[in-house]
Amino acid sequence: MELNGLAYERAMSRVLEGLVERYSDGFSREEVTAVVARGRADLERPGKHAEFIPSLVEHWARDELVSLARAQGRPLSPLPKLLFVCEHNEGRSQVAAALADHLSGGHVLVRSAGLHPTGRLNPHATTVLAERGIELRSPLPSEVQHDVLDAADVIVLIGRSRCPLTGRRTLYWPIDDPYAQDLPTARRIADQLEARVRELLAELGIPVRERTRADALA
Repeated sequence: MELNGLAYERAMSRVLEGLVERYSDGFSREEVTAVVARGRADLERPGKHAEFIPSLVEHWARDELVSLARAQGRPLSPLPKLLFVCEHNEGRSQVAAALADHLSGGHVLVRSAGLHPTGRLNPHATTVLAERGIELRSPLPSEVQHDVLDAADVIVLIGRSRCPLTGRRTLYWPIDDPYAQDLPTARRIADQLEARVRELLAELGIPVRERTRADALA
């Protein structure tokens, strides 16, 4: 897939924002921007496929920032990046990402995406999250982006046993699609997602909030 100029700059902007967020403990935005600019200057050469450059810059900049942090004794505690993917990004991946952000207390970076996003959001998604005291911050369904995919530390594929996506670590969660289901079914699916998110955060060594608001009201 070739990228036009606007799509390319948007991909680079996501790379920059992700690195700024990830390494904010040790580097200012200006410092990260300068590192990314050096990476672009080195990698943006005639003849290279533009669709691969954002991920190459992201990897180069990440390695450079880690090296600088170690050499200069800067704090370096990058947050794990989790990417939740389902078929349409209408419900399951949105709910899982919001749960991971909430239950970790913001100690992970989360994104969600769909393999074939429809642009619609399942209304039950906001309901089951609100019942847990969680606000859905980025409700607009989005497509899987190569640079976001490549930057993820853990990719969680929800509802699909096979998929062409690859990453450093890929998990498969066989959880039903809440599309056209009633609210009680959506609540059951949210319970399943929460249980799996809790397990994943525990495996990553991330402190997990004890209970959601729904638990407290039960």
